[in-house]
Parts: sequence; structure tokens; C-alpha cells
Amino acid sequence: MPDIAGRGGPIYLAVVDAMAAAIAEGALRPGDRLPTHRALAEALGVDLTTITRAYAEARRRGLLEATVGRGTFVRSAAPLSRPQEAGPVDLAMNLPPVPADLRGRLQRDFARVIGQADPSTLLTYRSGAGTLEERAAGAAWVRPSLGEVDPARLVLSPGAQPALLATLGLLAEPGELILADQLTYPGLRSAAGQRGLRLLGLPSDEHGLDPEALAAACRDHRPKALYCVPTMHNPAAITMPVERRQAIASILREQGLMLIEDDAYGLLPTDPIPALAHFVPERALHIATLSKVLSPALRLAYVTAPDVAMAGRIATALRANVLMASPLLTGLVTSWHEDGTSGAILGSIRAEATARQSLARGILPASLVQAHPEGLHLWLRLPAPWDRRDFIAHLRRERGLAVVPSDAFSVGPAPAPEAVRLALGAAPTREALRHALHSIAAALQGVAPLSYSEIV
Repeated sequence: MPDIAGRGGPIYLAVVDAMAAAIAEGALRPGDRLPTHRALAEALGVDLTTITRAYAEARRRGLLEATVGRGTFVRSAAPLSRPQEAGPVDLAMNLPPVPADLRGRLQRDFARVIGQADPSTLLTYRSGAGTLEERAAGAAWVRPSLGEVDPARLVLSPGAQPALLATLGLLAEPGELILADQLTYPGLRSAAGQRGLRLLGLPSDEHGLDPEALAAACRDHRPKALYCVPTMHNPAAITMPVERRQAIASILREQGLMLIEDDAYGLLPTDPIPALAHFVPERALHIATLSKVLSPALRLAYVTAPDVAMAGRIATALRANVLMASPLLTGLVTSWHEDGTSGAILGSIRAEATARQSLARGILPASLVQAHPEGLHLWLRLPAPWDRRDFIAHLRRERGLAVVPSDAFSVGPAPAPEAVRLALGAAPTREALRHALHSIAAALQGVAPLSYSEIV
């Protein structure tokens, strides 16, 4: 039984960290068998999806291995019997594919940045807003989607999640309402829960959030803000066209409603669409993380506020929670922005994402897939007789594949659809991804589903 008491962060990561600690301490030994996903979820009092993600992450870290028909075990020191390409593939964690030269760039450029910079600027505490040079580099980085931005309106955050938590805290008090899509980023649900905020899900169509539903919700519920992912929506992969963005912006302005735009994927398209915040800058908080377009290891996001005063409030909120973005990582990223390295890495990720989307289009039934041709993930609707719980359990048992069901993204009142999100970037190679996608296609096209109780 993993001891997760006192561990911060997402519950699934707390479970994995507890497993890692138990293995390090010898409480869990190589070959020990772990409980089924269902049994552990019930014992810890959490939902099944949480444990599914935990086991997938533990396999990714090399802590566990699953044997079809036998169960999940603490991994031995010996290598798995199957080659890596045929082994388990994580399609749950939405990561950008890693460019082949990223490790070399990190080794080379960290040394360069440390060698050239004044150590007092990289190895100390400092303002959470970032230096003027760093904010100017950030403003130039977001320009393709946001347009010209005064660097004084921009704040550096150690990732998008702290920025989301800070902005929610500034805009709403506990018990107040935030609007979002009926299917939305799970991190919003976590942050809203931490702040004691209520969420209301709004319907969408093939162009994204429904403007009429937004206007009606503003009239009926007096919300404090709208959270939105207009480009390569997570999880539905819809990119809102310009006309829809303009319509949403008009309603925000008319209703006096604030916008939190999560623009995690805004720079992935070859020709970025202007951000929703571009059309209503006076009412928008725009968050642009580097996690999906460069690397999650950099832990940096740029938050653009409507004015300098709000930027100062965001910096204060971040300082109270996470103090500051890492000066060392920020120095590296700033140098990359200035010398063109960031753009080169982004181009490599975009090219690989495009190739993987093309691979998926050639394997999965087109009628069931919703995706952007340069995106990191796709949305897969499940045909009858599958339901999402049986489908993810079948993939886990038969192929060692992890995918995310619609429940993880669902915001009431509408029920979650029979669908799953497939993340294409975490697979180590295209061949490994091809193998995983063929397994999914086989399940969709004729493998008789096992019942949920039989699988777990």
C-alpha cells in the first residue's frame, strides 16, 4: 500500500513517488506483484483513472513491468524480454516528441550560459516577474500569436500550472464560478478545486466554444472568468477559427468577463492564428508555456496581463506560491530565443508531430478521429459496443497501452462521451507509435471487448 500522506502535487504522481520510495527502501523488491488497478483505487479511495495514470508513469520510469495474464510487478534489474519498440507505449502523457539533438544542445548551451553570465544573476533569488531582457525575449517569442506586447505586461512563471493557479486566485473568490468547455484541461479542474471554485462546462461545435451558450451562461450565472484553449484544444484537438474568436471576444467585452487563455499549443501551427487574447487584450490573461513547444523540462511559461498593474499582481501571487522561475533555466531559454535555437527546436517538434499525425491518419479510422495535422494529440470517438472503461482496460491488459478517457476532461453538467485522448509525442520512436496505433486500430475494428470486471 503506497503511503501518499503529505505528498503534494497530483495524486497519481504521489502514488508513483511512494512506489519509488518503497523500492529504494527495500519495502518493495524486484518481482513483487502489485495490486490490480481497481483494487488499489478502492483501497486509496481514488478513481480508477488516477491509478491507471500512476501505473503508466511508473512503467515509463522503469519501476514496473506488466506481464499479460499475470499482472504488474516491480521490475527486475534484467532487461525486459521484448525489445523496446514492441514494449509498453504511453499514449496518456501529452508530451512533445524529443528532438534528436536536444540533449546535445542542453549540454553545450548550459555550459555557455554559465560561462558567459554573471553568476550573481543566475545563482540567487530575484524578482518573480523576470528581468527586462527575459521579458522582452518572452514578448518576442509570443508575438506570432499574440502580436506586439509591452514586456512590462509580461511575467515569467515556472510552468503554466502555477500561472493558472495564480490567475484564478486573482479573478475569483471561493465558491464563485468559472466557465470552461465541457471537455477541458484536467489541470483546470485541479486548480479550481484548490481554490474552491465552481466550474460550469459549456457546449462546443466543430469550431469550438459555442458563443450563444457563453452569452447565456453570462446572463444566467454571473461567472467571474472564462478559461479557454482555442488552438489545438485539449483534448478535442479543435482549433477555433478567427471568426469564432472574434465572436467570443465580443461577448467577453459586452459582458465584462475576464478571459484566461491557455495557449499551450499556439505556436505549433506553421501559420499561427492570432490568439483569442489578441482580440480582447484589455480583458485577457494569456498563458504561453514552453512545455508543449520546446520541452516540459524547461518549466517556464509567459503570462501576459491586460496592463502593468495586473502583471504586478500576478508576479506577487506567483512569488507567494512558487517564488520565481529558475534563473538558470530562464537564462538558457532567453539565450535560445535570442540566437534562434528555440525556433529550430520548435521546427523540429512541429515536423515530427506532423509525421506522427500522418502516421495516425493512415492507421486509425478517419471517421472516428478528430485532430490537427500539426498537433501533439488526437481525440478518438469509440464505436459501439465499446465503452471507454472497457476500451482503456482492454488496451492496458492486451497491449500495455495507456490512454486517457473522456472522464478526465469532463466538466458538468453533460455526461462524458465515449471517447479517449491519444497523445502521440511520448512514444520513443515512430515505430513504437506505429505498433501502438495498429493495436488500437485492431481493437476498434473487430476485437471483441472484454467486460470491465473481467479485465480488472
